[in-house]
Amino acid sequence: MTAAEFFAALPGRFDPTAAVGVAAIIQFELSGDGGGTWHATIADGACAVADGPHSDPTLVVLASAENWLKVVAGRLDPQLAFVTGRLKVRGDMGLAMRLRALFL
Repeated sequence: MTAAEFFAALPGRFDPTAAVGVAAIIQFELSGDGGGTWHATIADGACAVADGPHSDPTLVVLASAENWLKVVAGRLDPQLAFVTGRLKVRGDMGLAMRLRALFL
C-alpha cells in the first residue's frame, strides 16, 4: 500500500462512534519516497480527506512515508516511533492519543 492509497481509504476506516464531540483537522506530512501532505477533517461524526496542507490544523503528524506505512500496518509501534523520533506530532496531544481509536 502507498501513502496515497492509505489516505484515499482513510474515510472508510473512520469510526464515528469514537469521534463523538470531536471537531478537528489532522494534517499528515510524510517525507521521502511516496510522501506528501494530506489532511483529514473530522466534524459532525464524519471524516473527509483532502490532498495538501490545511491553513489551521489541530494536529500535525510528521513522519517518513516508509515509517508511517509501517505504523499503520502494525509493523512499527507508534509509541516507539514517537520516542525514537521517527514519528513527530505538533498540536493537540490528546487528539494524537486518540488516532488509533478514530481510525479502525
